[in-house]
Amino acid sequence: MLAVVGILLFVNVVGNATSKARSLADEFTNLVVSGQTEQAYDNYLSQPLKDELDKQSFVDGIASLELDSSCKANYNSVSVNSENGNNKADLAGKLQCEGKTIDLQYIFEGTNDLKMSSIRLRP
Repeated sequence: MLAVVGILLFVNVVGNATSKARSLADEFTNLVVSGQTEQAYDNYLSQPLKDELDKQSFVDGIASLELDSSCKANYNSVSVNSENGNNKADLAGKLQCEGKTIDLQYIFEGTNDLKMSSIRLRP
């Protein structure tokens, strides 16, 4: 009985983490698609990623994709794991826009608040 409770608890924790990761990714994507790129940068990117990628380069890179309201994220892979208290969520898929498809991969990491540690958006 205890093993069943442990398994159910584990499945629930992983399910919640997966749901939270997908929600974070959707929130981030909605901001960049709606042109709120600076807010997405400020609120979702981790400090190490900000150190590597300055805000203007990020804004220019997103602008070059010419995203619009037709763009919708479709994740074909969501993996979540936790190691030594550090949580990591890796999401990959496509950003489907009218007339184009953009490959996407987001990695979020952190102990409590997950922040984006890696982003890849490629037409």
